[in-house]
Amino acid sequence: MTRPRRGDLVAGVTVAMVLVPQSIAYAALAGLPPQAGLYAAAAAPLLAAPVGSSPYLQTGPVALTSLLVVGALAPVAPAGSSEHVALAALLALVVGAVRVLVGVTRTGVVAYLMSQPVVTAFTLAAAALIVCSQVPALVGLASPSGSPVAGAADALATPGEWSPAALGVAVAVGVITLTARRIHPLVPGALLGSLAAVLLVRWTSLDVPVVGDIPSGFPVPSLDLPWSQLPALLLPGLVIALVGFAEPASIARKYAGADRSAWDPDREFVGQGLANVGAGLVGGYPVGGSFSRSALNRLSGARTRWSGFVTGACVAAVLPFSHLLAGLPDAALAGLVIASVLPLLDPRPVLRTWRLSRPQLVVAAITLVVSVAAAPQVQWGVVAGVLASLAVHLWRELGLDVEVWRTGSTLHVRPQGVLYFGSAPRLESLVLAELAGHPDLVLVQLELQRLGRIDLTGALVLRDISRDLGRGGTAVVVSGVQPQWRQLVESVFADEPVHYTRSVRPPDPPRRRGDGP
Repeated sequence: MTRPRRGDLVAGVTVAMVLVPQSIAYAALAGLPPQAGLYAAAAAPLLAAPVGSSPYLQTGPVALTSLLVVGALAPVAPAGSSEHVALAALLALVVGAVRVLVGVTRTGVVAYLMSQPVVTAFTLAAAALIVCSQVPALVGLASPSGSPVAGAADALATPGEWSPAALGVAVAVGVITLTARRIHPLVPGALLGSLAAVLLVRWTSLDVPVVGDIPSGFPVPSLDLPWSQLPALLLPGLVIALVGFAEPASIARKYAGADRSAWDPDREFVGQGLANVGAGLVGGYPVGGSFSRSALNRLSGARTRWSGFVTGACVAAVLPFSHLLAGLPDAALAGLVIASVLPLLDPRPVLRTWRLSRPQLVVAAITLVVSVAAAPQVQWGVVAGVLASLAVHLWRELGLDVEVWRTGSTLHVRPQGVLYFGSAPRLESLVLAELAGHPDLVLVQLELQRLGRIDLTGALVLRDISRDLGRGGTAVVVSGVQPQWRQLVESVFADEPVHYTRSVRPPDPPRRRGDGP
């Protein structure tokens, strides 16, 4: 890395003041003790900073990944148990290994399997579920381990059991966090709200649930993990590795565009992978890139990746004194989490899909519904969304827009789209249907200039059409093949008595006939 600048030091310390309370809050969201969040918050930036390509990206516990973690581990171990903690560390190693492997093999393109509708719908569903998961703590009740929606509904249905003190603390911390953000992005609202809550509990003996004892000191790296459960974590780890990378990739790409600089997705995959490996080794849990902390990092004057390293070092320096945060109310953490995800509760990107593409709206709807219905195992929403995206793509590719018109005894056929093994039979059926309906036709002109791609099966179907019609006394002219597919088509037609030309005269005004989606 280049030499650190003064702005990097200021930015690193500023982000650390926000990261400390957030890491505890996000650990609670993941069903983990506060030290798991602190350990991940210290290790992840230290390991990601030297490798990544973005000078602004801040790595550590984030809300979306925390929700994915609790969902991934729900079928294996109850939240809060020692087994849950150990499995979270193992899951971080899986996520890290996948990301490092993707980055080293330079196959970061797999992240693009998640289309924009899938990402926006899943983000909206996750934000809503995160808010629901915090409702019990918001009103001072125990958080259930089942569906966040059911837990929120149960809590809201029993107002007589609410704790006014807990609700007041949560609202106050949330208001302080949001107000500080409006005053100036550099005001550490999360830290100020958390410290105010700790002091309030200590000075007034307020009767609200608190996080409890937090071990002080530095964690010892260990591989003593439940490796027998590894097969159950492979699919969730893969999903978290890819879904969770959407956030850091968006951050790096956004600021690279603003600075007119380059960013390397493969390096970011490796950096984020090492961050997760480090978090898993010290007893943390999977981490990702934070939009809010990265923006704060940039506004605070960060100019090199040293700012992330400074953030990790500052969090590590807090670990010997983490016991001082034992009095932090659970309601304050709920207020912090809700304040952090409120900007994500924006349905407009999903609703905008209605105007842009109805099929993609279906993809978004499937992702949204499955994510909420499967909660807390929200990773199935992503899987369903990816499968729906592929299905829509296949549905579109199966069809061809075909212009068909006749001039005298000549049939003109001009397909548009992709001619491959899925769509080629449709073209053949259409040509044969036209000839059956008009027996006076003696020439078929296949004009292929609007085909974006022709695969081997498509070329073979063209040959079969030409050969079969030729045997029946109908001449065939093939023209307009794009240069990149010309060698394939010419090779397929090499032994066929078919007239092949590379160009075609300007066509007559066509009669439109569309049969594609």
